[in-house]
Amino acid sequence: MSQSDTQRAYCSSSLVNPDAWQAVCSQEDLVSNSGVVAWLDGAQVALFYLPDAEGKTLYAVDNHDPQSGANVIGRGLIGSIKGDLVIASPLYKQHFRLEDGSCLEYPQQRLRVWPVRLNAGRVEVAVA
Repeated sequence: MSQSDTQRAYCSSSLVNPDAWQAVCSQEDLVSNSGVVAWLDGAQVALFYLPDAEGKTLYAVDNHDPQSGANVIGRGLIGSIKGDLVIASPLYKQHFRLEDGSCLEYPQQRLRVWPVRLNAGRVEVAVA
C-alpha cells in the first residue's frame, strides 16, 4: 500500500491525539466493499473497506443498530444515496451515512463513528 493509499484511508480528523490509535485487526482481515466487526474497548465496531471509493476508503461505525437494538450494522448493505455513502441496516433497512453516522430516515438516530486509518498493514481506530 502506498503512502497516498494510507492517507486516503484516514478519517477526516486531523486533531486525533497520536497516542489514541489502537490496532483492532490487520488489513488482511478486511473484506473489500463489505463490513467486518472488531472489538474496541468492549464495543463492537463495524469496519467498512471501500478501496474503489473516491476520497476516504475506510470507515468505522458502531455495530449496534439503534432501531432494533441488535449488533448487526457490520452485515448491512453498502450503497449511495444522493452522493452519500450509506450502510443499510439489515433488519429495518434504515440508512446511516458512513461519514458521520446520521440516519437518513430517522434524524434522532445516529451511529457513533470513530477516526480510522490503515497503518503498516494494521487497521487502527482512535479512542478518546
